[in-house]
Amino acid sequence: MLFNLRILLNNAAFRNGHNFVVRNFRCGQPLQNKVQLKGRDLLTLKNFTGEEIKYMLWLSADLKFRIKQKGEYLPLLQGKSLGMIFEKRSTRTRLSTETGFALLGGHPCFLTTQDIHLGVNESLTDTARVLSSMTDAVLARVYKQSDLDTLAKEASIPIINGLSDLYHPIQILADYLTLQEHYGSLKGLTLSWIGDGNNILHSIMMSAAKFGMHLQAATPKGYEPDPSVTKLAEQYAKENGTKLLLTNDPLEAAQGGNVLITDTWISMGQEEEKKKRLQAFQGYQVTMKTAKVAASDWTFLHCLPRKPEEVDDEVFYSPQSLVFPEAENRKWTIMAVMVSLLTDYSPQLQKLKF
Repeated sequence: MLFNLRILLNNAAFRNGHNFVVRNFRCGQPLQNKVQLKGRDLLTLKNFTGEEIKYMLWLSADLKFRIKQKGEYLPLLQGKSLGMIFEKRSTRTRLSTETGFALLGGHPCFLTTQDIHLGVNESLTDTARVLSSMTDAVLARVYKQSDLDTLAKEASIPIINGLSDLYHPIQILADYLTLQEHYGSLKGLTLSWIGDGNNILHSIMMSAAKFGMHLQAATPKGYEPDPSVTKLAEQYAKENGTKLLLTNDPLEAAQGGNVLITDTWISMGQEEEKKKRLQAFQGYQVTMKTAKVAASDWTFLHCLPRKPEEVDDEVFYSPQSLVFPEAENRKWTIMAVMVSLLTDYSPQLQKLKF
């Protein structure tokens, strides 16, 4: 039997005198949690089953409800510390991780390239072992996925991918929570990617089919996703009975899509390619013309920061745009990742119906 979380949240808001936006969560009967992620690394969603990813989203919703809506204090990470290695600058990843870890009672330690230069001042092996002796987990935002793999191999604590050249798994968790809130379920949605074959697209490809979501992705010629990622995504689509379309035509990718998604065309470290990339991505801007071929209930996602050539103001600031709830959900999802990898906590909110 389904219950309406909207009523529950409205009652809580009335009692506590809070005003907030209520989302359309669909929940089922409480189930005993059988997923155990404590001690795991989160390097890519490729390494997680659909049920494990769903658990992290369920936990995200639980923490958001208990802390934001009910005003509870949950020091689940009290006495724990987090090493935060940032080779690349960040707004959302840094703020969401620092504030989220502290809100849960833990102590985040921010480390830039001025503090720790991976593999230069000290070997990756030595860095991993030192951090393992002083912190409970490490979130690393790096240039090379191989550096994360080495850290994970040498460390005795969980290593979390805060972004690499190949994957950005914590961003996709926030995207999925946002869509779950808006649509009430993820199964059957068609995601339309229009942009670069980058780490965001790779992370979608490693996870969408596990929820029963279809993916239609348009990238310019020469900017397609990594072939090894594509091969595995095709396997996931076959196993889960979902559609995977890879094309060079933005309107073909947008056709019938529930969710229009794009990202920066020029990532950090690609600045020298700017002129070449801007030319290659001509015609890839998401506009209302793009939305006209999408589904009637279309929404828009962008992980930010956004440039006008990627999406125009009419779409970006439209009622269909979910970019700012998406940004906020970076906090609740990274908190859930930390709690799931470091504790035995189980959600109290009824399990979401995905």
